[in-house]
Amino acid sequence: MDTAVKPKVRVDYVPAEHYLSREIVQLEKRLLWPKVWQLACRLEEIPFVGDYVTYDINDESVIVVRQTADTIRAFHNVCPHRGRRLTEGCGTAAKLQCRFHGWQWNLDGKVIRIIDRDDWAGCPDVADEDFTLPEIKVDTWAGFVFVNFDPGCEPLARHLAPVPEYTDCYEFEKMRFRWYKSVRLPCNWKVALEAFSEGYHVFGTHPQLLDTQGDDTTRSFTFGKHGMFGYPAPSRLMGAPSPRTGRPVPDDVRPGIVKFFADLEDQLKAITTASDAEAAKRILSECPPDTPHLELLMKVGQFQAEAAIAAGAGYPNITGEQVYKAGTDWHVFPNMIFLMSPNGMLFYRARPDGDDPDSCFYDICSIARYAPGTEPPLKRELYWGRDDWKTDTVQRFGLILAQDFANMTEVQKGMKSQAFKGARTNPLQESSISNFHRVLREMLFDEPTGG
Repeated sequence: MDTAVKPKVRVDYVPAEHYLSREIVQLEKRLLWPKVWQLACRLEEIPFVGDYVTYDINDESVIVVRQTADTIRAFHNVCPHRGRRLTEGCGTAAKLQCRFHGWQWNLDGKVIRIIDRDDWAGCPDVADEDFTLPEIKVDTWAGFVFVNFDPGCEPLARHLAPVPEYTDCYEFEKMRFRWYKSVRLPCNWKVALEAFSEGYHVFGTHPQLLDTQGDDTTRSFTFGKHGMFGYPAPSRLMGAPSPRTGRPVPDDVRPGIVKFFADLEDQLKAITTASDAEAAKRILSECPPDTPHLELLMKVGQFQAEAAIAAGAGYPNITGEQVYKAGTDWHVFPNMIFLMSPNGMLFYRARPDGDDPDSCFYDICSIARYAPGTEPPLKRELYWGRDDWKTDTVQRFGLILAQDFANMTEVQKGMKSQAFKGARTNPLQESSISNFHRVLREMLFDEPTGG
């Protein structure tokens, strides 16, 4: 990209080129994805020896496999013979095998069978180690498996810092899949990701939530390459109508609190759980109408913890101060977003769709605490047809995600207008987004930028 037209990023501005340019796509393929830690799967997807998950990103593909009870390995998903990919999707295998000519490898990547091996007699580079599957870096955090193509990359712990300091108290590693859905969307991967990197859009996109949202004014914070938003000083608490509605706080906020959890369960089935929604109802019979608002919310937390523990799912030993410090929503650079509660988490992963800046794969997963043995079987729902995102969207994804999808697709269209030069990010509520692009630009152009 010519120096004269390099994009500029400010705390209040992200250029349109970051979402539309095919040159940016190529720079990301060369300078971002091969060099950064990225989420490949959850440990629970590969619980037994031989279980594997195939993770695809651009032209690269990775086999993440459980080699032993305590060892996870990751290999480039390519046969060194003629280049065929060895795996697709997920499965279980005692050995890795190429379906083209039948070569085989152990789960440690060492070759164990080459058909007619003697035919290569006298050829160079035909020792066993020459046919070992190329390995890539793999590490875990909070039940997630991350991979990195760069052999000289920084440790995962350093990449993630300081996110675990704020969120490990939630014990994500003890959660299991509630549902797993993946959809192809007609927008750039960053447009999809950023739809969930700020809470500024709730008023315009999810007006049905304002009845019980409380104060929906957020504040966004940056932590190196990562970002977070939360509600640091709300004028109204959950269960009361947003001040933007013009309605006063009712004398009895108990029904509003109960409705908040019921709506989240009905419209999203993520972050909190059906058990949380049911437990919240106890305040209607066990707490007087004039109980102070904050005390009611503390009782809800108590009832939800009691329900989870009684069901055998357990509950983290987490304080109100830790919940406040952790905020609401984290963006882990480059392509992971998560929102959490003590009982559940909703996480997103955005991936580019080849060289097309106007398309992406968006993986959306809900995990929650379950009593051991009661978690539902993992079912991956893949909606990768070009029009799947708009077919029965509410039924497939729930009302909240359906509303978000509608924004993403129209944003991608609107950004192509000659009148649109760049996103005017809110400096207080969307700084996580502009910070993301600042870091991205440093990687793509190898020069520091100011805010």
